[in-house]
Amino acid sequence: MIRVVIADDEPMIRAGLRAVLTTSPDIDVVGEAGDGREAVELARRHRPAVAVLDIRMPGLNGIDAMAELRRAVPDTRVIILTTFGEDDYIMRALGGGAAGFLVKSGEPEELILGVRAVADGAAYLSPKVAARVVAHLAATGADTLAARRAAARDRVGALSPREREVLAFLGGGLSNGQIARRMSVVEGTVKAHVSSILAALGVDNRAAAAVVAHEAGVAVPPSQRQ
Repeated sequence: MIRVVIADDEPMIRAGLRAVLTTSPDIDVVGEAGDGREAVELARRHRPAVAVLDIRMPGLNGIDAMAELRRAVPDTRVIILTTFGEDDYIMRALGGGAAGFLVKSGEPEELILGVRAVADGAAYLSPKVAARVVAHLAATGADTLAARRAAARDRVGALSPREREVLAFLGGGLSNGQIARRMSVVEGTVKAHVSSILAALGVDNRAAAAVVAHEAGVAVPPSQRQ
């Protein structure tokens, strides 16, 4: 059973999140919070596998709550909920080590897929969020979008064929176990590939590597995740 804490300052959003998640027999919502501070306390108490945090909440926002969670309950992985117009916050959350990003207007099934993926050790980026991150990076940097995508393809091209295959699955939100089954190898081999990929790409976590996969256009599409 995947234990989940959800946090959003809007009661109707919390109710919607719970309603979606409880349709899945393998997910148990063990706590609901109206702000980041309360979410951290609930996570301390219940030790959930996943915390789903609104990116902007009064008091302690989702990004700061995530930082506290990483110190207090390091085994709890964080999915950030966002809306359009919050790209700066998304970039901060990405740098802070969020394991997943979902938009509030996304499909309900995507919430369940994201929670399952993150609980299984994967990174999960909503395609809409991934596209916004790529565009935001281009808009705030010296490179155009086309240049960033070309640079990402060069970085990916420097990987071995096996590493590129792993990166594509990683970008699609697959866990190490799922990738191992797809590639007919042991999970330890996938873990070694992921470590090499992160080092080669110069990124700190799977979510950042997934962004590079999306920039390069190699991420496995959502329809092929299963």
